[in-house]
Amino acid sequence: MSTLEIKDLHVSIDTDQGNVPILRGVTLTINTGETHAIMGPNGSGKSTLAATIAGHPRYRVDGGSILLDGEDVLSMSVDERARAGLFLAMQYPVEVPGVTMTNFLRTAKTALDGEAPSLRHWTRDVKKAMGDLRIDADFAQRNVNEGFSGGEKKRVEILQLELFHPRFAILDETDSGLDVDALKIVSEGVNREHAKGGMGTLLITHYTRILRYIKPDFVHVFIAGRIAEQGGPELADRLEEEGYDRFTAVEA
Repeated sequence: MSTLEIKDLHVSIDTDQGNVPILRGVTLTINTGETHAIMGPNGSGKSTLAATIAGHPRYRVDGGSILLDGEDVLSMSVDERARAGLFLAMQYPVEVPGVTMTNFLRTAKTALDGEAPSLRHWTRDVKKAMGDLRIDADFAQRNVNEGFSGGEKKRVEILQLELFHPRFAILDETDSGLDVDALKIVSEGVNREHAKGGMGTLLITHYTRILRYIKPDFVHVFIAGRIAEQGGPELADRLEEEGYDRFTAVEA
Protein backbone atom coordinates (compact mmCIF):
# COMPACT_ATOMS: atom_id res chain seq x y z
CA MET A 1 0.00 0.00 0.00
CA SER A 2 1.19 3.51 -0.84
CA THR A 3 0.18 6.72 0.94
CA LEU A 4 -0.09 10.30 -0.28
CA GLU A 5 -0.01 12.69 2.68
CA ILE A 6 -0.87 16.38 2.42
CA LYS A 7 -0.06 18.20 5.64
CA ASP A 8 -1.07 21.77 6.52
CA LEU A 9 -0.62 22.89 2.92
CA HIS A 10 -0.64 26.64 2.25
CA VAL A 11 -0.51 27.79 -1.38
CA SER A 12 -0.72 31.22 -3.01
CA ILE A 13 -0.51 32.75 -6.47
CA ASP A 14 1.03 36.00 -7.70
CA THR A 15 -1.34 38.31 -9.56
CA ASP A 16 -1.25 41.88 -10.84
CA GLN A 17 -2.91 42.84 -7.58
CA GLY A 18 -0.25 41.08 -5.51
CA ASN A 19 0.07 37.71 -3.83
CA VAL A 20 -3.26 35.94 -3.22
CA PRO A 21 -3.54 33.03 -0.74
CA ILE A 22 -5.65 30.14 -2.04
CA LEU A 23 -5.05 27.08 0.14
CA ARG A 24 -5.07 27.86 3.84
CA GLY A 25 -3.92 24.74 5.65
CA VAL A 26 -5.15 21.61 3.87
CA THR A 27 -4.48 18.24 5.51
CA LEU A 28 -5.51 15.06 3.71
CA THR A 29 -4.25 11.46 3.55
CA ILE A 30 -5.04 9.11 0.66
CA ASN A 31 -4.10 5.44 0.50
CA THR A 32 -4.01 3.28 -2.60
CA GLY A 33 -7.32 1.50 -2.97
CA GLU A 34 -9.25 4.52 -1.67
CA THR A 35 -11.36 7.05 -3.55
CA HIS A 36 -11.62 10.54 -2.09
CA ALA A 37 -14.05 13.08 -3.56
CA ILE A 38 -13.38 16.79 -3.12
CA MET A 39 -16.43 18.99 -3.57
CA GLY A 40 -16.97 22.70 -3.20
CA PRO A 41 -18.07 25.87 -4.95
CA ASN A 42 -16.07 27.66 -7.64
CA GLY A 43 -12.95 29.35 -6.33
CA SER A 44 -12.65 27.20 -3.23
CA GLY A 45 -9.18 25.85 -4.12
CA LYS A 46 -9.97 22.40 -5.48
CA SER A 47 -8.10 22.77 -8.77
CA THR A 48 -5.26 24.59 -7.00
CA LEU A 49 -4.72 21.50 -4.87
CA ALA A 50 -4.59 19.30 -7.98
CA ALA A 51 -2.16 21.61 -9.77
CA THR A 52 0.07 21.88 -6.70
CA ILE A 53 0.33 18.11 -6.32
CA ALA A 54 1.26 17.86 -10.01
CA GLY A 55 3.85 20.64 -9.74
CA HIS A 56 2.36 23.53 -11.72
CA PRO A 57 4.91 26.39 -11.50
CA ARG A 58 2.26 29.07 -11.19
CA TYR A 59 1.40 28.06 -7.63
CA ARG A 60 3.67 28.91 -4.71
CA VAL A 61 3.79 26.64 -1.69
CA ASP A 62 4.07 28.87 1.39
CA GLY A 63 3.93 26.13 3.99
CA GLY A 64 3.18 22.50 4.67
CA SER A 65 4.23 19.36 2.85
CA ILE A 66 3.19 16.68 0.37
CA LEU A 67 4.70 13.24 0.96
CA LEU A 68 4.47 10.12 -1.16
CA ASP A 69 5.44 7.14 0.96
CA GLY A 70 7.53 9.53 3.03
CA GLU A 71 9.28 11.10 0.04
CA ASP A 72 9.07 14.88 -0.40
CA VAL A 73 6.92 15.47 -3.48
CA LEU A 74 7.50 19.23 -3.41
CA SER A 75 11.22 18.73 -4.03
CA MET A 76 10.52 16.66 -7.18
CA SER A 77 10.34 18.03 -10.71
CA VAL A 78 7.11 17.49 -12.65
CA ASP A 79 8.54 14.49 -14.54
CA GLU A 80 9.85 12.98 -11.29
CA ARG A 81 6.37 13.21 -9.80
CA ALA A 82 4.95 11.39 -12.81
CA ARG A 83 7.57 8.64 -12.56
CA ALA A 84 6.82 8.35 -8.83
CA GLY A 85 3.24 7.45 -9.75
CA LEU A 86 1.27 10.70 -9.67
CA PHE A 87 -1.17 11.33 -12.52
CA LEU A 88 -3.28 14.40 -13.25
CA ALA A 89 -6.31 14.25 -15.54
CA MET A 90 -6.62 17.91 -16.45
CA GLN A 91 -9.77 19.96 -16.28
CA TYR A 92 -8.89 21.54 -19.62
CA PRO A 93 -6.68 19.12 -21.63
CA VAL A 94 -4.40 20.99 -24.02
CA GLU A 95 -3.89 20.42 -27.72
CA VAL A 96 -0.41 19.35 -28.86
CA PRO A 97 -0.09 20.11 -32.59
CA GLY A 98 2.39 17.98 -34.52
CA VAL A 99 2.47 15.11 -32.01
CA THR A 100 0.33 12.09 -32.80
CA MET A 101 -1.49 10.16 -30.11
CA THR A 102 0.54 7.05 -31.00
CA ASN A 103 3.87 8.82 -30.49
CA PHE A 104 2.76 10.66 -27.39
CA LEU A 105 1.42 7.62 -25.56
CA ARG A 106 4.42 5.35 -26.27
CA THR A 107 6.94 8.11 -25.53
CA ALA A 108 5.23 8.90 -22.24
CA LYS A 109 5.05 5.23 -21.26
CA THR A 110 8.75 4.81 -22.03
CA ALA A 111 9.63 7.87 -19.93
CA LEU A 112 7.54 6.62 -17.00
CA ASP A 113 8.91 3.07 -16.99
CA GLY A 114 12.47 3.81 -18.05
CA GLU A 115 12.23 1.44 -20.99
CA ALA A 116 10.11 1.11 -24.10
CA PRO A 117 7.17 -1.28 -23.82
CA SER A 118 7.10 -4.39 -25.99
CA LEU A 119 5.59 -3.19 -29.25
CA ARG A 120 3.36 -6.26 -29.63
CA HIS A 121 1.94 -6.04 -26.11
CA TRP A 122 1.71 -2.26 -26.23
CA THR A 123 -0.26 -2.25 -29.48
CA ARG A 124 -2.66 -4.79 -28.01
CA ASP A 125 -3.10 -2.78 -24.78
CA VAL A 126 -3.69 0.50 -26.61
CA LYS A 127 -6.21 -1.07 -28.96
CA LYS A 128 -8.14 -2.64 -26.08
CA ALA A 129 -8.15 0.53 -23.98
CA MET A 130 -9.31 2.64 -26.91
CA GLY A 131 -12.08 0.15 -27.62
CA ASP A 132 -13.22 0.13 -23.99
CA LEU A 133 -13.38 3.93 -24.01
CA ARG A 134 -15.19 4.07 -27.37
CA ILE A 135 -12.31 5.99 -28.97
CA ASP A 136 -12.21 5.51 -32.73
CA ALA A 137 -9.07 3.73 -33.93
CA ASP A 138 -8.36 6.63 -36.32
CA PHE A 139 -7.62 8.85 -33.32
CA ALA A 140 -4.29 7.05 -32.84
CA GLN A 141 -2.90 8.90 -35.85
CA ARG A 142 -4.38 12.28 -35.00
CA ASN A 143 -2.49 14.96 -33.12
CA VAL A 144 -3.01 14.99 -29.35
CA ASN A 145 -6.39 16.57 -28.57
CA GLU A 146 -6.31 18.64 -31.77
CA GLY A 147 -9.86 19.11 -32.98
CA PHE A 148 -11.21 16.77 -30.30
CA SER A 149 -14.52 17.52 -28.65
CA GLY A 150 -14.60 18.10 -24.90
CA GLY A 151 -15.83 14.56 -24.28
CA GLU A 152 -13.15 13.08 -26.55
CA LYS A 153 -10.44 14.97 -24.68
CA LYS A 154 -11.71 13.63 -21.35
CA ARG A 155 -11.75 10.07 -22.69
CA VAL A 156 -8.16 10.48 -23.89
CA GLU A 157 -7.19 11.53 -20.35
CA ILE A 158 -8.64 8.28 -19.01
CA LEU A 159 -6.94 6.37 -21.83
CA GLN A 160 -3.64 7.61 -20.42
CA LEU A 161 -4.74 6.59 -16.94
CA GLU A 162 -5.45 3.03 -18.06
CA LEU A 163 -2.16 2.72 -19.95
CA PHE A 164 0.15 4.37 -17.42
CA HIS A 165 -1.15 2.68 -14.22
CA PRO A 166 -0.38 5.43 -11.68
CA ARG A 167 -0.33 4.94 -7.94
CA PHE A 168 -2.43 8.06 -7.42
CA ALA A 169 -4.80 9.65 -9.91
CA ILE A 170 -5.97 13.24 -9.45
CA LEU A 171 -9.06 13.76 -11.59
CA ASP A 172 -9.76 17.48 -11.90
CA GLU A 173 -13.42 17.85 -12.89
CA THR A 174 -13.20 15.00 -15.35
CA ASP A 175 -17.00 15.03 -15.48
CA SER A 176 -17.34 18.63 -16.68
CA GLY A 177 -18.87 18.96 -20.13
CA LEU A 178 -19.73 15.28 -20.47
CA ASP A 179 -23.12 13.97 -21.53
CA VAL A 180 -24.58 10.95 -19.74
CA ASP A 181 -23.11 8.37 -22.13
CA ALA A 182 -19.61 9.89 -22.03
CA LEU A 183 -19.80 10.18 -18.24
CA LYS A 184 -20.54 6.46 -17.94
CA ILE A 185 -17.70 5.54 -20.31
CA VAL A 186 -15.17 7.71 -18.46
CA SER A 187 -16.33 6.41 -15.08
CA GLU A 188 -16.04 2.81 -16.23
CA GLY A 189 -12.44 3.48 -17.24
CA VAL A 190 -11.58 4.89 -13.82
CA ASN A 191 -13.31 1.97 -12.12
CA ARG A 192 -11.41 -0.57 -14.26
CA GLU A 193 -8.08 0.87 -13.19
CA HIS A 194 -9.20 1.24 -9.58
CA ALA A 195 -10.35 -2.41 -9.48
CA LYS A 196 -6.76 -3.53 -10.01
CA GLY A 197 -6.17 -2.46 -6.43
CA GLY A 198 -3.03 -0.38 -6.80
CA MET A 199 -4.44 3.10 -7.31
CA GLY A 200 -5.70 5.81 -5.01
CA THR A 201 -8.08 8.37 -6.50
CA LEU A 202 -8.62 12.04 -5.69
CA LEU A 203 -11.77 13.04 -7.56
CA ILE A 204 -12.54 16.75 -7.81
CA THR A 205 -16.09 17.63 -8.80
CA HIS A 206 -18.90 20.14 -8.31
CA TYR A 207 -21.69 17.63 -8.74
CA THR A 208 -22.78 14.28 -7.37
CA ARG A 209 -23.66 12.77 -10.76
CA ILE A 210 -20.21 11.23 -11.30
CA LEU A 211 -20.35 9.83 -7.77
CA ARG A 212 -23.23 7.62 -8.91
CA TYR A 213 -20.70 5.77 -11.06
CA ILE A 214 -17.45 6.24 -9.12
CA LYS A 215 -18.27 5.49 -5.49
CA PRO A 216 -16.18 7.52 -3.01
CA ASP A 217 -14.96 6.18 0.30
CA PHE A 218 -14.56 9.70 1.67
CA VAL A 219 -15.99 13.11 0.77
CA HIS A 220 -14.26 16.39 1.66
CA VAL A 221 -15.92 19.79 1.36
CA PHE A 222 -13.62 22.63 0.29
CA ILE A 223 -14.59 26.16 1.31
CA ALA A 224 -12.25 29.15 0.92
CA GLY A 225 -9.12 27.03 0.71
CA ARG A 226 -9.88 24.83 3.69
CA ILE A 227 -11.58 21.50 4.32
CA ALA A 228 -14.79 22.57 6.03
CA GLU A 229 -16.28 19.10 6.55
CA GLN A 230 -15.45 15.47 5.89
CA GLY A 231 -17.51 12.32 5.79
CA GLY A 232 -18.59 9.31 3.81
CA PRO A 233 -20.68 9.07 0.62
CA GLU A 234 -23.73 10.31 2.49
CA LEU A 235 -22.13 13.75 2.74
CA ALA A 236 -22.30 14.09 -1.06
CA ASP A 237 -26.02 13.32 -0.92
CA ARG A 238 -26.50 16.02 1.70
CA LEU A 239 -24.64 18.52 -0.46
CA GLU A 240 -26.89 17.64 -3.39
CA GLU A 241 -29.92 18.50 -1.26
CA GLU A 242 -28.62 21.51 0.66
CA GLY A 243 -25.82 23.04 -1.46
CA TYR A 244 -22.98 24.97 0.11
CA ASP A 245 -24.94 27.82 1.67
CA ARG A 246 -24.49 26.61 5.24
CA PHE A 247 -20.71 26.64 4.79
CA THR A 248 -20.44 29.94 2.94
CA ALA A 249 -22.71 31.66 5.46
CA VAL A 250 -20.36 30.65 8.28
CA GLU A 251 -17.32 31.68 6.23
CA ALA A 252 -18.82 35.08 5.50
